[in-house]
Amino acid sequence: MTASGRPDCGSDTTPLPVEQARARILATVEPLMATVSVPLREGLHRVLAEPVTAAVDVPGHDNSAMDGFAVRAVDVQPGAELRLAGDSFAGHPFDGMVAAGECVRIMTGAVLPDGADTVVMQEHTQVRDGRVRFTQAPEHTGEHVRRAGEDLARGRTVLEAGRRLTAADLGVLASVGVAGVGVYRRPRVAFFSTGDELASVEQTLAPGQIYDSNRYTLYAMLREQGVELHDLGVIRDTPEAVADAFERAGQYDAIITSGGVSVGAADHVVDVLERVGDVGFWSVAIKPGRPVAFGRVGRALFFGLPGNPVSVMVGFSQLVRPALVRLAGGTPAAPVRFECRTTRAIRKKPGRREYQRGRLLTSGDGPAVEPAGHQGSGVLRSMSEADCFVVLDRDAGSLEAGATVTVEPFAQPVWNGG
Repeated sequence: MTASGRPDCGSDTTPLPVEQARARILATVEPLMATVSVPLREGLHRVLAEPVTAAVDVPGHDNSAMDGFAVRAVDVQPGAELRLAGDSFAGHPFDGMVAAGECVRIMTGAVLPDGADTVVMQEHTQVRDGRVRFTQAPEHTGEHVRRAGEDLARGRTVLEAGRRLTAADLGVLASVGVAGVGVYRRPRVAFFSTGDELASVEQTLAPGQIYDSNRYTLYAMLREQGVELHDLGVIRDTPEAVADAFERAGQYDAIITSGGVSVGAADHVVDVLERVGDVGFWSVAIKPGRPVAFGRVGRALFFGLPGNPVSVMVGFSQLVRPALVRLAGGTPAAPVRFECRTTRAIRKKPGRREYQRGRLLTSGDGPAVEPAGHQGSGVLRSMSEADCFVVLDRDAGSLEAGATVTVEPFAQPVWNGG
């Protein structure tokens, strides 16, 4: 902050580069430290607050990876015959020892009997009158045997703290007998839209009004993050209404608004934020979405996104989502990007990092991307029809068809390690 209370971002009119804005936000965010214990099934998409150690071996015993016969490898050569001493089924092990000249029928997952060291697939055997003839010898001792602790050994760290639990993680934890997990509490996030022209979808439009789409895209993106949501609705374009909304929202961990952060006569968000909170910055060199405000209201992080629908989604993905990951106790993943050619010319003026919308294509010439329709910040359909951003550096200009561009798919990990 400057002495005047205006944002300290080089000057009041100098937008921050995207990477610098993201870094400043993340440097401000302190992870929530409050923890709760939840049943394992309720741990999906929660963030582990402490590491989990295996209390048992997985698997818990040497077992068969195939249906076949448990043998001593030294006894088996092509044409050899062994006496069938019994059976070992999953959950019903053979009660005895495999002696020289003997074998035991064994099913996948069943305990390897004492004395046996190898499993021969049933396809390589012939069974007759209680004896088993082997048509092929094992390639090595231990073939088709899964050793105890091969997946996870007792005492090993299964998952580290800070991991966002996936479906596979729940299975892994169940495999070591974990019934409940300690996780960080979910961030509590309030969000609202500002604008006298906005109507909720259940209302009838008055002259000059439009339906508020931003709260629905924000709702969906926040649901994907697994936060606790609090929708404060549409706030009118007056300083008093905005100040009242800030007072109500200040009890939460984060506040996200759309609209009212530009410099128009009806844009009151930043002015009110300067009075009731702290402004970190309010302009980012990004297109769409240059007027992005960041600061605090009480203990709550504040993110003021523009009113244009595409700007909301771009600003959320590039600046808000990484902050929510850190707030939840996780580590934000770096964006996954790769280069490919564009099938059509792309128009751009130097000066800002642009996130144009595109559709990925595959062909015999390798991956390519085509621009997804009209690139205006108010054309939300371009996000619905796209599956990636075409990321154009701030100094880049227009590009011809066939040029190499950087793409950032919409579907990618945003949590590092989970």
